[in-house]
Amino acid sequence: MSNVQKTFALVLGIVLLIIGIWGLFTNSVLGFGVNVLQSVLHIIAGVFGLYVGTKGNGPGYNGTIGWIGVILGILGFIPSVGHASGDLLNTLLNINPATTWLHLVVGVISLIIYYSVKD
Repeated sequence: MSNVQKTFALVLGIVLLIIGIWGLFTNSVLGFGVNVLQSVLHIIAGVFGLYVGTKGNGPGYNGTIGWIGVILGILGFIPSVGHASGDLLNTLLNINPATTWLHLVVGVISLIIYYSVKD
C-alpha cells in the first residue's frame, strides 16, 4: 500500500480500536485517562480508520481526526472545560493532562499528514 494517507489512517485506526477496547476494562490506558464514553468514541473512530485505510479516503479521515484532536487538546487547557477535576472534559471523558497532550500531538501529526502528503 503506497498511499501514505490511507496507511496513516489504517495505523491510527488500529491504535484507536485497541485503546478503545482496552479502555472498556479500565479507567487508565498507559497513564492516559479513559472511560466508557471515550472508549466507545475511540472504537468508532478506530473502525472508521480501518475502513478508510482499506477501502476509503485517507485524507478526509486524517483531516477530521486531526482537527478533533487539536480542538480537544486546546480545550483541555481551558479552565472549567479542560482536564482538571470537575472540568467538563474530565467529567465527561476522564481526560487528564497526559490525554490532553496526546490529543494535541496526534491532532497536529494528523493535520501535518493531511496537509502535506499528496498521494
